[in-house]
Amino acid sequence: MLDSRPIAIAIMGPTASGKTAFALETAERFGGEIVSVDSALVYRGLDIGAAKPDAAMQARVRHHMMDICDPWQPYSAAEFAIAARGAVADIVARDRLPILAGGTGLYFQALLEGLAPMPEADPDLRAAITADAQLRGWPALHAELAAIDPVAGVKIKPTDPQRIQRALEVFRLSGKPISEWQREPKRDRLPLRVLKLVLAPRDRAVLHARIEQRFDAMLEAGFLDEVQQLRALPELRTVAKPLDLPAIRAVGYRQAWEYLDGAVSREEFRDRAIFATRQLAKRQLTWLRGEWDARWFDPTDQADALAQALPLFLGSR
Repeated sequence: MLDSRPIAIAIMGPTASGKTAFALETAERFGGEIVSVDSALVYRGLDIGAAKPDAAMQARVRHHMMDICDPWQPYSAAEFAIAARGAVADIVARDRLPILAGGTGLYFQALLEGLAPMPEADPDLRAAITADAQLRGWPALHAELAAIDPVAGVKIKPTDPQRIQRALEVFRLSGKPISEWQREPKRDRLPLRVLKLVLAPRDRAVLHARIEQRFDAMLEAGFLDEVQQLRALPELRTVAKPLDLPAIRAVGYRQAWEYLDGAVSREEFRDRAIFATRQLAKRQLTWLRGEWDARWFDPTDQADALAQALPLFLGSR
């Protein structure tokens, strides 16, 4: 039977693999709009260090799911999935091609496969949990979580405030551990035919070199000034432990914040940020290997094959 579902392209890959440039090229070539699938790009003010498409890029192609919350606000994968699905539906309704581009595996999973149903976020309760963490520390809240939900206590690290907060929020709202909610059947998959393309250099040394070069370019572009501007925001100045915020824990930002606190030298800051980015790329590649229906391309020497894969899937579009 002919599959009449609308089409979407998912451009996946580790950080610094060239996803942004390829997504722009694809959108211009096939009449598409880009839906960012990146947990750092949702935050306003995280621009240079998050490699957010600049104004010129955004003028070329319409982008979605960027600059939608402030850096002191938590933002969950469930919230992302709801908003991103709305953006995809709008793109399809206008007969444009949705291009899902990014490297956040949990966001891709939530968008493409859906998440198990559970209570929606409660801003007041989240604020209360955050205030409690400022007083007692996240390790104490993790211990509380482990007592009420041993399964989640093992899966969630004591150093992951966002997931600790969400697990406690779900339990306090429903009286049911988040691990039980997660065993519930997932919501419906995204009702589109999706071509998954993974951009990843086969030689890890090539990716490492790209990461280092890009980070140095970020420094030259004023990354540290950007972090200084974040530190000056009144809302962040009142946060007792800003490094617990998901936005500030983003790769590069945490290391820059520590440097500006005087905790490390500039050279150590650079080394730590590059190392953390390499570790992020390693985690992303591990997740991507589980995407059995994705097609992998090395952007350094398979550009032609990558370009040919799109018309074959898109047909006469």
